[in-house]
Amino acid sequence: MNIPFSLNRQSFAGDMWGGLAAMLVALPSAIAFGVTIFAPLGGALAAEGALAGILGATALGLVAPVLGGSSRLVTAPCAPAAAVLSALAITFTQQNMPPVAALILLGMLGLLAGLIQIGLGLAGVGRLIKFIPYPVVSGYLSGVGLIIIGSQIPKFLGAPAGANLLDALKAPGAWVWQGILVGAVTIATMVLVPRLTRAVPAAILALLAGITTYLLLGLADAGLLHTDNNPLLVGTLDTSGNLADSFQKHLLALRSLELHDIAQIMVPALTLAVLLSIDTLKTCVVIDATTRSRHDSNRELIGQGFGNVASALFGGIPGAGTMGASMVNVSSGGTTKLSGLMAGVFSLAAFLVLAPLIAWVPVSALAAILIVIGFRMIDRHSLNFFYSPSTRVDFFVILTVILVALFVNLIAASGVGVALAILLFIREQTRSSVVRNRIEGGDILSKRSGSKLERALLAKEIGDMVIFELQGSLFFGTASQLQTTLEPEAGKRKYIVLSMRRVQSLDVTATHVLEQIKDRLEESDAYLVFCDIPKDLPSGLKMKRFLKETGVVRPTNKAFAFREFDDVLEWIEQRALESMQIVLDTPAQLELRAMSLLAGCSKESITALEAAVETLSIKAGKHLFKAGAACNELYIIRQGTVKLLVPLRKKANYYLATCGPGDLIGGMSFIQSASHAVDALATTDCEIYKLSRENFEMLSLMHDDLLFAIFGTIARTLANRLHVTITELQALRG
Repeated sequence: MNIPFSLNRQSFAGDMWGGLAAMLVALPSAIAFGVTIFAPLGGALAAEGALAGILGATALGLVAPVLGGSSRLVTAPCAPAAAVLSALAITFTQQNMPPVAALILLGMLGLLAGLIQIGLGLAGVGRLIKFIPYPVVSGYLSGVGLIIIGSQIPKFLGAPAGANLLDALKAPGAWVWQGILVGAVTIATMVLVPRLTRAVPAAILALLAGITTYLLLGLADAGLLHTDNNPLLVGTLDTSGNLADSFQKHLLALRSLELHDIAQIMVPALTLAVLLSIDTLKTCVVIDATTRSRHDSNRELIGQGFGNVASALFGGIPGAGTMGASMVNVSSGGTTKLSGLMAGVFSLAAFLVLAPLIAWVPVSALAAILIVIGFRMIDRHSLNFFYSPSTRVDFFVILTVILVALFVNLIAASGVGVALAILLFIREQTRSSVVRNRIEGGDILSKRSGSKLERALLAKEIGDMVIFELQGSLFFGTASQLQTTLEPEAGKRKYIVLSMRRVQSLDVTATHVLEQIKDRLEESDAYLVFCDIPKDLPSGLKMKRFLKETGVVRPTNKAFAFREFDDVLEWIEQRALESMQIVLDTPAQLELRAMSLLAGCSKESITALEAAVETLSIKAGKHLFKAGAACNELYIIRQGTVKLLVPLRKKANYYLATCGPGDLIGGMSFIQSASHAVDALATTDCEIYKLSRENFEMLSLMHDDLLFAIFGTIARTLANRLHVTITELQALRG
């Protein structure tokens, strides 16, 4: 059984301290988020919001780490949840919805968001969410930060409940200086403490500083020292019930909702689920980079979903894996999931022990903490994008998402963000060239042996070819670029070869362009040839089948598909040889005396060689030898053709040469006394002279001319193959 918690004493102690430190960071923010969400509903609900924040931190902390896929992540109520839910709370208030009904809908929103997260995790979407472009995430988080700041400034100023930012700024006479002073002290503490010490979380010291300042002010004004109906304080919490009663009450309330109520919040729930998922996975990536660990994205989404469901059922607010608390957990010694669980346990203890003290928390102190958090969420570094032409578009994407979030709503901003993410992808794809390399056929040398006339004719045929190495995505965004590249070649070339090795995706628009090019080539009796076709694209698409199904490649037309470029080269050479209406210089069968390699040898030497060799017959498709076999013989082709292939990984081969009558093969391995490095495959029925090492050594002692002739032929053959290979590397890899 796999136990997710370490029983090691040292790790256990680290997890305990990490969980405690993380709770001290997360709990003040959770209380502030709860007050922010519930305050627009009016009455004494701000205090209920503080309780909901604590319950959310407790439920999330107890459930998410156990089921999640990260070791050190701390889950608690977070800023994106506060922004979405507080905006909806304001909307419900403007619609004159009863506070009780609004609370039920907000609870259902958290429940639906959790269920959606579970669905995303089960569907395997976890590994995809983190690929949302940085400008979209930056704009959204900056927008959330600005919304939080704007919603907290009225509370910071002590404006009447329900006042928005503009109303609060227009009425300085309604400001409460005591609240402003408490908030200013809190902000100063939040900003200055990290510069002095990190032993105690800044949020805890800031909250204590705010409470202390308020109590000192109460010594001068006794009217401040009461919690009932005091707009400057959170107020008394109703803790008469227990967690079981809370669970039963919220479960009955959620069951009372009807289908049209759920439909009303479905889009916000989806928005919230995506936001919480992004926030969580972003934090997981940072933790992994810091601790050199790895998380399971999909499992983490499932754990987060169950945590948010539990939070909703107990009356808490939803949340996500939080950066600040998680990093404090890591720096305080947390190493396993137990640290995240202990953060929930300590939150529960705080709920049971500290609930009466929360009534004395100043609203302006919580507002100040959130203002600092909101300010830190703003991606100020992205302002530099405006000054660089290459990133100016990204800057305007960020600005657009921020403006939509501020002046429309977060739901619309999420939709705009998704649309802009798609546009950013298309823009990036269209900016990159789909042509990695263009190779002239004249830069490719034939690997087939033959007479000078035959080689000259093959070179002319190959020279009528052009090769394009394509790359990236061939889709509607790059189709025009593909067409602009290929169209000028139609009518000029007999063969247009497209290497598809580096193509990542292919759609119908791109295949339509290819079909148009094929039709133009067909008019001039030319060919469109595909090679290096990947078996499976990253999307799972079978490219070769797709090209056939869309009509680009069919056996009866001028478009063909080959596995490798070497196969294309062989096909072109074979077509050229079959179309030659001349008598070639080299006969179909050569006797030893007629071979050019023995041109300088005496008749006696040739007669001795004829007596020393053995004639072999090899059927087409059979191997003369294979790579790795011992090399004890030299081979001279009398009739037929033999292809030399260098074996590669995954059953692939590199086409080295095609040898014909009069060619000597196996020379390099014979000289080195090593095993064969290539496969020798008969492509036609062959007759081959075999010269054993023993007979060769005897001949070389008596006939020097044979020794020099054979060694000279081996040297020339190897030099020619090296030259062809280097030329090919320069052309194809340049």
